[in-house]
Amino acid sequence: MGAEARALGHGGIRVVAQAAQVSETTVRTGVDELEAGEGPLGRVRRPGGGRKKAAEVDAGLRPALLALVEPDIRGDPISPLRWTTKSTRKLAAELTRQGHQVSADTVGDLLREEGFSLQANAKTIEGAQHPDRDAQFRYINDRAKEHIGAGDPVISVDTKKKELVGDYKNPGREWRPPGEPVLVKTHDFLDRQGPGKAIPYGIYDLAANTGWVSVGTDHDTAEFAVASIRRWWQARGRHDYPHATRLLITADAGGSNGYRTRAWKSELAALASGTGLEITVCHLPPGTSKWNKIEHRLFSHISMNWRGRPLTSHEVIVDSIAATTTRTGLKVEAELDTGTYDTGVKVTDAEIDALAMSRHRFHGDWNYTLRPAGPRPAPHHETESEAATTTHPAAPPDGVDTQALRDPELTGMTTAQLDGLVSAMIPALTQQREQIRHERRGGERRRRRGAGAKDKLSDADRILATVLCLRKIGTHDLLARLFGVTGSTLTRAVQEARPLLAEHDHAIHPSTARFRTPTDVAVHLDRYGTHPPKKIKPAC
Repeated sequence: MGAEARALGHGGIRVVAQAAQVSETTVRTGVDELEAGEGPLGRVRRPGGGRKKAAEVDAGLRPALLALVEPDIRGDPISPLRWTTKSTRKLAAELTRQGHQVSADTVGDLLREEGFSLQANAKTIEGAQHPDRDAQFRYINDRAKEHIGAGDPVISVDTKKKELVGDYKNPGREWRPPGEPVLVKTHDFLDRQGPGKAIPYGIYDLAANTGWVSVGTDHDTAEFAVASIRRWWQARGRHDYPHATRLLITADAGGSNGYRTRAWKSELAALASGTGLEITVCHLPPGTSKWNKIEHRLFSHISMNWRGRPLTSHEVIVDSIAATTTRTGLKVEAELDTGTYDTGVKVTDAEIDALAMSRHRFHGDWNYTLRPAGPRPAPHHETESEAATTTHPAAPPDGVDTQALRDPELTGMTTAQLDGLVSAMIPALTQQREQIRHERRGGERRRRRGAGAKDKLSDADRILATVLCLRKIGTHDLLARLFGVTGSTLTRAVQEARPLLAEHDHAIHPSTARFRTPTDVAVHLDRYGTHPPKKIKPAC
């Protein structure tokens, strides 16, 4: 416009301004720039022109915003947004309340300039890890390799998340015509008149890459879990492994197939007798269920297969599970189990002791073998390599004497070391007891030493019981039964001796063996002990 005005000469500025419908000042500015020889600006405004940014006008805006969004450990501990969602709207409203006029969009721009972004929680902090966690994983891996190499089945088992059956929302999305989503109920609680719930219990065959799922309708119990394994064996296992004599099961530490569940062991013993299989169970350490093979080899693919579709009936669930496949060749079979499984089933110590079950030397609470009922072979001692591959004799009677409890397999020290510890600790234990009794009497003793009621445990037994307690071979109740005393008597003995062991720097390291009954201890000593138990001490 400036060039046209200069070409027209006098009055050209006004003519050009009217023709272009702009102000004469704008045209005159163009003429002046041409006459001054300046280059084109390439922009409408000059540098620095236009409205200033809010952070430049208000120097305190940026620090005030950072004080609101900084983590609680570094920011303002009494921030008004400490316990609320810090959205840009709420941040803008709080800044405005503090005297900083700003919009939500400006808040977002400032946060991005400072390197902030929307982030979700990151699940990386693990809970307390069992000291033998990695060793147990290696143990499971070795047992699995051994079974697979011998042509025996290895299965991973677990219960999948319970599913509501009916027109309920199922997470995920699938392709649908526009504006035609599948309509589901507004609530996610079970209707009394509805078909109920589904409990998928899965069995994944590691070697064959096949899955079996029993969809239960009653309760997730140990009986249901073993019934599902029995169904798998009858339908697939015995055909895929016609010459198998052993079965290895890897399972979580809790739930219906947990290592603390007595009914699980009792039902597995019945399965071993019914199938003639020697069933070995290796549990994953506590807190590691996400590493169970079945979770990411079977259950994850089932969830992806039925995502976004309401599970309207048990038949839909069974068909959806059976249709699950992967590019790596996974095949799944599913079956509906309408059986009734009662909860609250109790299994006594005597029933557990009667099972043909042997606990492994390494963490016998996590690793154990159940054999078919029948004639029991004579006991024998085996090497460490034999312990991992051979079957074991059944349990001797359900008790051991105090001498057997001194076995290095239980105490973690040689007989000489234990005798030395006892000799060193008895004087301190006696002195401590006399001091406590003196304080209780408020004066000197009135009876001669040794008079009155006899102690249930000798000083040597008190120290031995404390050592076994620190070794964590079993509960206080089990130790009380082994020593033939009440639980309170054993607890008082441990409370007396334990501080003295700590004062004298006697470190007692936990054992990897865990026992539940005196019979478990007797079996372990008969198999691995230096001196197998000979005498039986009745439990109290």
